[in-house]
Amino acid sequence: MSRRWTAATTFLLSALMGSPTLAADSPNYEKAKREGEVRWYTTNIIDTGVIPIVTAFEKRYPGVKVIYSRGDSPQTVVKILNEAKAGRLEADVVGGTGTSAPLQKAGLLTTYKVMNWDAIPAERKDPNGYWTSNILYFHTPAVNTDLVKAADIPAKLEDLLAPKWKGKIAWSTSSLGGPAFIGSVLVGMGQEKGMEFLRKLAKQEIINLGVSARAAVERVSASEYAVALGILNFHAQIDADKGAPIRWLPLEPILGTFSVEAVLKDAPRPNAARLFVDFLMSEDAARVLANAGFLPALASVPAKTPSLKPEGGNFKANFVTPDFLAENTEKWMALRKELFE
Repeated sequence: MSRRWTAATTFLLSALMGSPTLAADSPNYEKAKREGEVRWYTTNIIDTGVIPIVTAFEKRYPGVKVIYSRGDSPQTVVKILNEAKAGRLEADVVGGTGTSAPLQKAGLLTTYKVMNWDAIPAERKDPNGYWTSNILYFHTPAVNTDLVKAADIPAKLEDLLAPKWKGKIAWSTSSLGGPAFIGSVLVGMGQEKGMEFLRKLAKQEIINLGVSARAAVERVSASEYAVALGILNFHAQIDADKGAPIRWLPLEPILGTFSVEAVLKDAPRPNAARLFVDFLMSEDAARVLANAGFLPALASVPAKTPSLKPEGGNFKANFVTPDFLAENTEKWMALRKELFE
C-alpha cells in the first residue's frame, strides 16, 4: 500500500512539474492563455528562424498561439508606425537588427527585463530593457571554392584590391550587404584609413545586387559570383553544410551586430508578449536557433559550428548597438551609392 502510494505520488509530482501550466519560469502564462495569442513581427527567415521557434513555444505553452509576420527591418518599422498612427496596433513583439531604434525613438517600445536578464551579457541588451539580443550576426566576405583556387583565397582584406578580382566581387545593396561591409571597414579601420581602402575598392567594379544579403550568399553558392562582401557568415556555413561550394572568410575588420526582440508599449496582448520574449531569450529557444544554424547571443549555448563566433573562430569583431546601426546605416548606404554606382 505504501509503495503504491509513493509511486503514484512520484508519478503525479513528475507530471505536474513537467506541465507547462505549472512551469516555474512562466508567471505570465495563465494571463497569456486568456489573451490566446501573441503577434510577432520579425525579420527572421521563416523556415529556419521562425517556424522552429513558433513550434517550440506553442508546444511548451499550449493555448497561446503565435501569429507571425515576416519582413525586412524597414518594412516592419513602417508597418508598425502606420498601425500606431491609425490607432490599430496589431504587433505585440518586434524583432530584427534595425527595428528597435526607430520604434524606441517614436515612443512605441516599453521596457521589459526578461527573466534570465542576468545571464545575458551587458553589451547584448539595452540597460533599461528596451531590447534584448537573441542572435549574433558577423558580416564577412565569402568565396565560391569552385571558382576560386585555394591558393588564391584572400588572406586579408587588402588582397581584394588585387587586379584579378576586378569585376568578380558582388554584394547586396541592402543594409545587411554592401552598406554593412562599408560599416565594417569604417568602424574597424577608422574614417581616414577606411575611406582610403573604400576608394581603392571602388576601382574593382563591385557588382551591385538588388537582393537581400541572404540571396547574395545563394548566388555565390550557385557559382554565379566568385566573391561576396558583407554576407552573414552563418548563412554561408548553412549552405556549405548542404554541400555548396562556399566558404566564409574571417577577414578583419568584422562588424558584429545583434538581432534583438522588443515589446511594444501598447501591445494588445502584453502578458503573451512578455511570455514570448522570455521564451525567445531562454536556453531552450537558443538551442532551437543553434540547431537551425543561427548564432545564439546567450553565452551558455554554443553555436552548432563554434568557429562562426569569435571565441571559436579566433577572430575579432567590432560589435555595434542597434542605436549606432540606426545612426549610421543611411550614411553607409549613401556612401555605397556615391563610390560604387
